[in-house]
Amino acid sequence: MVVLVTGAGGQLGQSLQFIAANYPGIQFIFCDSSTLDITNLNNVKQVFKQFKPTFCINAAAYTAVDKAESEPEKAQLINVVGPKNLAVVCKEFDTVLLHISTDFVFDGTKNTPYTEADVPNPTGIYGKTKLEGEKAIQENWQKHFIIRTSWVYSQFGNNFMKTMLRLAKERDKLSVVNDQIGTPTNAVDLAEVLVKICLAYNLQPTTYNHFGIYNFSNEGQCSWYYFAKKIFEFNNIKINLEPIPTTSFPTPAKRPVYSVLDKSKIKKVFGVEVKYWEESLKSF
Repeated sequence: MVVLVTGAGGQLGQSLQFIAANYPGIQFIFCDSSTLDITNLNNVKQVFKQFKPTFCINAAAYTAVDKAESEPEKAQLINVVGPKNLAVVCKEFDTVLLHISTDFVFDGTKNTPYTEADVPNPTGIYGKTKLEGEKAIQENWQKHFIIRTSWVYSQFGNNFMKTMLRLAKERDKLSVVNDQIGTPTNAVDLAEVLVKICLAYNLQPTTYNHFGIYNFSNEGQCSWYYFAKKIFEFNNIKINLEPIPTTSFPTPAKRPVYSVLDKSKIKKVFGVEVKYWEESLKSF
């Protein structure tokens, strides 16, 4: 069982490397962009020909939400052309594709958790390109799992938690928005779920019929302010933390006001037990 991981240098890719030793039955192949450029179709074919993966986890993405507004071509290339290339080559090699998507495919106007059946309506370049990437996969290869997630953090890469911890060393006061609601996701928890999906499919590959879109985040919900508050609390950091409205912190890309994801489907199909975000943050 060979699992090829793209975007190995990112926080999800590094989280998969962090847990890989727990799964000796899986041969993981970790590729960063210098080894596997998903925007280069010939490069993708060469790597697949070499390793013949059973699964491909696409952890490569353009995730700079604000920067995407001024770099739409680059976001399009990595978030749309890349996934399409992977889907085309996965079909050629009969490789199951697991692709990571985002809560940003929604506009955030609901006030109850988003399900996989809700109609996407992204408001910015990042969300639009991620949705186009989903569609490119759906149009090119049936054996796929698209996992939408939110507010991902870990000890790896760049993320909100690491930014808060860095700023706390530089300042004695911080202001964080308090009117955007979502759910933090520990990247290691997400990595474990991706491996669980691979193992579930591997038990019955000839009769498997659970492909499609799934939501995954930790359980519960909070604002960015409350998330920051808990990060400092669990790290015993004393800092003056001030809640502010989104209007006081304008950004190039509009954020969803509410982007909590409903996890009922992934729990039912894969028997996933989802930790509450505070519990996962604290144990982490």
